[in-house]
Amino acid sequence: MGKDGFKKLDKKGKEKEDLDDLKKEMDMDWHRISWEEVCTRLETNVDTGLTEEKYKEVFAREGPNRLTPPKTTPEWVKFCKQLFGGFSTLLWIGAILCFFAYGIQSSKYVDPAEDNLYLGCVLTFVVVVTGIFAYYQEAKSAAIMDSFKKMVPQSATVVRGGQTSVVNAEDITLGDLIEVKGGDKLPADIRIVSCSGFKVDNSSLTGESEPQSRSTECTEDNPIETKNLAFFSTNAVEGACRAIVISCGDNTVMGRIASLASSLGSDQTPIAIEIEH
Repeated sequence: MGKDGFKKLDKKGKEKEDLDDLKKEMDMDWHRISWEEVCTRLETNVDTGLTEEKYKEVFAREGPNRLTPPKTTPEWVKFCKQLFGGFSTLLWIGAILCFFAYGIQSSKYVDPAEDNLYLGCVLTFVVVVTGIFAYYQEAKSAAIMDSFKKMVPQSATVVRGGQTSVVNAEDITLGDLIEVKGGDKLPADIRIVSCSGFKVDNSSLTGESEPQSRSTECTEDNPIETKNLAFFSTNAVEGACRAIVISCGDNTVMGRIASLASSLGSDQTPIAIEIEH
């Protein structure tokens, strides 16, 4: 097997490993453990939330509650890479040689054959169209992260040291006791302490079109399906609840999906596969 074959196997293996890691991370136990253990792990209180001192300590360790944007490359650089990188270089060389050959024939003959000219034009057309299509595919992949950014709420109601206040959603951290009501967007992954007619729209996460009721009881082993958890960026449709934050930022379910989606490379175009083959 050639080097290219090993590269393809490595890439597939890496993608499979990323998917396996995501599945392992989803095997959480926050919905199954007792409240006593939740409070012990997070050093919080279900009635008064974190103390100000503990909040500052945890926030300094965990950082802001936001998704980490991927490294960006200027659009013109991305386009040039698609237009001139990899196998496209061979096509450009072929096209230039065809034009060069036609130029030599034109200097020697009054009525030169136009085969090389046509072939050069065809190669140029193919590489330009392929480059534009590949750039378009890459741009669609890059837009995934931007769509996740739009899901981030701007503010949240938090209880710290028994005092209720409205704070920037990025200032939420692990162990915070928050209040959510109908119309709010969830600022983090949470376990519900108490609720009243609370329902969430999980369509952005699971595709379910109907609002899902939440409660304080663990109803499923699958954390996505259980009723005592709700997740970052989903919408509260009706009712209200108090909940403890169990995951923030990139460590939320949606954050891990966003990271995985932005890290996996886009598939090659059919013509690229054929030429490499």
